[in-house]
Amino acid sequence: MVRVAIVCKPHKEELTRLLPELIAWLRGRGYEPLLDDEGGKYTGAAPSVDRAELPAHAPALVIVLGGDGTLLSVARIFAAVGTPILSVNLGFLGFLTEVRLADLYPTLESWCAGCHTVDERAMLHAALWRKGEAHASLTALNEIVVSKGDIARMGDFTVELDGKKVARFRADGVIVSTPTGSTAYTLAANGPILTPDVDALVVTPICPHLLTLRPIVVPGDASLIVRLEGIPDVALLTVDGQQAVQLMKGDEIRCRRSSNTVKLIRLNESGFFEALRSKLSWGER
Repeated sequence: MVRVAIVCKPHKEELTRLLPELIAWLRGRGYEPLLDDEGGKYTGAAPSVDRAELPAHAPALVIVLGGDGTLLSVARIFAAVGTPILSVNLGFLGFLTEVRLADLYPTLESWCAGCHTVDERAMLHAALWRKGEAHASLTALNEIVVSKGDIARMGDFTVELDGKKVARFRADGVIVSTPTGSTAYTLAANGPILTPDVDALVVTPICPHLLTLRPIVVPGDASLIVRLEGIPDVALLTVDGQQAVQLMKGDEIRCRRSSNTVKLIRLNESGFFEALRSKLSWGER
């Protein structure tokens, strides 16, 4: 029997009603639902496992009931296996999780019939090197951020592109983002908006102490190094705003496009610009 994984956002009481309905709908069409551990807290109508163990059960589809944060965590978990994701917005902004709850079953019907659109998104790989050795390996859908800690003092950073020095500067941090991440933290730091299909990465300084330093768009196959030259107290490497690793002076973060991608199920191909207009009021007077 074909499995369908269901991942849930915590503390959403509407899932108490929604999950049994969704489970019955899937079983009525020959699919076997499998919940993550959060979903198991709302209903016992289907088995549940730890979220990180879901890829081992080889589901044909992952349904995300939550917000963008839930989708980001699921994207990293399933990136290596390429399972398509249908993300339904139960969060606050819902820029990535653009499928409305009212469109859940029509979108599922389209997936069952093979009439859906697959939106494939590039991911970012970051390797932390310390004292000449690989220390950590991380993958992001939106961005990786190298930033100072709580003290209101800047750090010193160097950025290299394909072995060539780009700049050395003082700032609160540096963001390296995918096109998907260009509408997240990068946008808040005055970076450009990239459509998801652009083959590029964006490097954005955070509050640099230079009037001339601006975000830069580089080729998608570029090799980037962000080097931490000096820190006031604590510095962090943050992935999609959800995972964090403490950094030391001299650490290098080597960034490149990941070999993995995220496959998002859509009803139509115009969702990105609709989300810009409806969620971020883009182009409005």
